Amino acid sequence: MSPDVPEVEIFPVLKDKVALITGGAQGMGKVTAEVFLKAGAKVVMCDIQDDKGKEVARELSPLGEIYFSKTDISSSEQVSALVQFVVDKFGRLGCAINNAGLTPDNGTLLDFDENYWDKLMSITLTGTALCVKYQMRQFIAQGGGGSIVNIASINAFKPQPNMPAYTSAKHAIVGLTKHASMEGGPHNIRVNAVAPGAIFTAMAEEALKIMKTTHDEFAPKVSYLNRFGLPREVAQASLWLSSPSASYVTGVVLPVDGGFLAKQIVVLKMFSKCHVHSSGMPTHGKMLPINS
Repeated sequence: MSPDVPEVEIFPVLKDKVALITGGAQGMGKVTAEVFLKAGAKVVMCDIQDDKGKEVARELSPLGEIYFSKTDISSSEQVSALVQFVVDKFGRLGCAINNAGLTPDNGTLLDFDENYWDKLMSITLTGTALCVKYQMRQFIAQGGGGSIVNIASINAFKPQPNMPAYTSAKHAIVGLTKHASMEGGPHNIRVNAVAPGAIFTAMAEEALKIMKTTHDEFAPKVSYLNRFGLPREVAQASLWLSSPSASYVTGVVLPVDGGFLAKQIVVLKMFSKCHVHSSGMPTHGKMLPINS
């Protein structure tokens, strides 16, 4: 059963802005398109799934102006054409949410599927980098300004078992985001990332069934709030980072994880005059164990 979280009012903070959202045919991408439309944006969404993408665009069209473009983000030519499609429709680009990626792998690093590794990297990492490349080029061509939000993961900070390719790609997206913010800064282009934790999607629901557990049983292990997050809560984080309210925020990664990463922190109580034993460990002070 989905967590019961009241919906919040969405204000027109992106009124007349043009937003590009990748991976919009389902899950967090679809919900992000919905939230951005409600916030007043004009939206172009892309996905590799042609029929589902068109269906989502039709479904969301009562909320505002939205177009779909079938795009494989691992192709430089297609990403370039996608950005041009946005410009042809609306004349400019205002913000972008790079959400598209591949389903996590399932296996150990010692025995990983090399073909799937290459496929995941080409879409989740290289595809995101290509999106940032052409989005930033368009922002600069317009005279500067603009916002990019890349969707990373808590895996970029706390690896989960049996996902070596996914974890590596999400780590790299954090580095990509920081580098892009450095290059974009002089052009007033802000580049940030959102790192979702356990989010209640159809995929998560299926995973709970496979593990023979329930949301209520499993949620306390992954959240101080004792629940999974919802896709719209991730979308709200992307909305804030894309809005003028975050005008001085760039190069950051915002966890949307219900406190999962906070549960992993090792805290050291340090003293100003702490002696160190020959082993390298302090002889004063107390080390608190990881709460995981």
